[in-house]
Amino acid sequence: MSNAAAHGSDPEGCRMSDVFEQVQRLAAPLHDGSDLDPLIERTGDARFVLLGEASHGTHEFYFWRAAITRRLVTEKGFGFVAVEADWPDCYQLNRSVIGAPDAPQDPANVLRGFDRWPTWMWANEEVVTFTRWLRKHNAERTASQRVGFHGLDVYSLWDSLRGILGYLREHEPAHVESVLAAFRCFEPHTEDPQAYARATRLVPNSCESPVLEMLTDLRRVAGRGDAAPDARFNAEQNALVAAGAEAYYRAMVAGGPASWNVRDHHMADTLDRLVAHHGEAGGGSPVKAVVWEHNTHVGDARFTDMPEAGLVNVGQLVRERHGADGVVLVGFGTYSGSVVAADAWGDPAQVTTVPGARRGSIEALLHDSIETPAALFVLPSELPDWLSERRDHRAIGSSTGRAPSGGATTSRRCWAAGTTSSAGSTRPERWPRFRASTPPVENRRPGPRRGAPRQAPGCVRHHGRCNHPVAGRSGGGVCGRIQETRLRPAPRSL
Repeated sequence: MSNAAAHGSDPEGCRMSDVFEQVQRLAAPLHDGSDLDPLIERTGDARFVLLGEASHGTHEFYFWRAAITRRLVTEKGFGFVAVEADWPDCYQLNRSVIGAPDAPQDPANVLRGFDRWPTWMWANEEVVTFTRWLRKHNAERTASQRVGFHGLDVYSLWDSLRGILGYLREHEPAHVESVLAAFRCFEPHTEDPQAYARATRLVPNSCESPVLEMLTDLRRVAGRGDAAPDARFNAEQNALVAAGAEAYYRAMVAGGPASWNVRDHHMADTLDRLVAHHGEAGGGSPVKAVVWEHNTHVGDARFTDMPEAGLVNVGQLVRERHGADGVVLVGFGTYSGSVVAADAWGDPAQVTTVPGARRGSIEALLHDSIETPAALFVLPSELPDWLSERRDHRAIGSSTGRAPSGGATTSRRCWAAGTTSSAGSTRPERWPRFRASTPPVENRRPGPRRGAPRQAPGCVRHHGRCNHPVAGRSGGGVCGRIQETRLRPAPRSL
């Protein structure tokens, strides 16, 4: 019986039946690592593969992201992993995975020190398993062939200042004063970046000048002395983080797109610096990079209505800068399940139930179309109509309550997109009270440690699209669908 006959005079039912069949034809099985063959083949010679996640606390996203990365490292020669995490913490983790002589032999011992909220984002079983594998992989390679693990984010203002101070005291003690001047400027705010941000709104003074003077001074002396190249690079990156963090917190209280854009530009710039640094260490040969971030960062903002709000993101910037080198975007999504998140900004983590996706979303369409609990979609060069239609996409971050002053608004939308048409508009009031955010710090030890909060990126009860990239040399990717998501919070041993 034809679809038209089966649905009688219901044209919408007939159309949806055709859409379901199109989805089913594209859905590939996703049971184990061998099922990733189509995706690995699709990456071709790409130098940048950006792997997303639809939440900051879901086992499957971490599991499959690690599985893809292992194959990219072993089969495609990727040189480092760069993640949505703080630079100083990941610098210590990187030293462990590359086997630095005085670094902990077990990466889990470093991850125990990731005490900035949300700790479960990186101090979890999946990251421990992957970094232990990476250390073992690196042990069989020369120093120039070892695969790094780096943080891209901008929040670690005080930790980065301390890192610069330690470097200069050891290698350039005559230049310590520039760092101390920056410390003195921030000192009245007691390592509370929101207090600093509010102060810059009340009075015209800021710490921008001493931070930039410190950066200039450090760059002037970075190439001198007996410090190892990695140590010099770490010191300069910490200075850039401090400058970026100061600009970020100053922009945060003003609202608008500035703080989001400062952060994503910083992460894209850090990625470029890492590519250059690894290239120099490897004798100048081209380096390939894997990026782990939320869908909202690695999706290409140009194919959503983010530009209407003046927003850019990492996926867009990497494609604009490196399209000729091949950039593959990979998004993830889930229909229902559970997630590790907090009720409010800085609260303890808990497992939260994720209800079924709203009607009209990409997750609902995949859920209605296929029966298997997970599927892989490697998109064709000519996209079917359902991949070019406006569809919502779920984005969940680290907290489910309101952000403090200077945090996210409740009206901005988030996306992880890369198709040739824009993302659809959303109606947040119809959506359960989940928040896609990157919130501040929780300490898993007694007593909160002060530190730079993770500013919510304006993604409150949002949807966007599944991360469909433009096909061809500069794109490619998948949408993984998980019908019932299992969640594993950070293990107690961490």
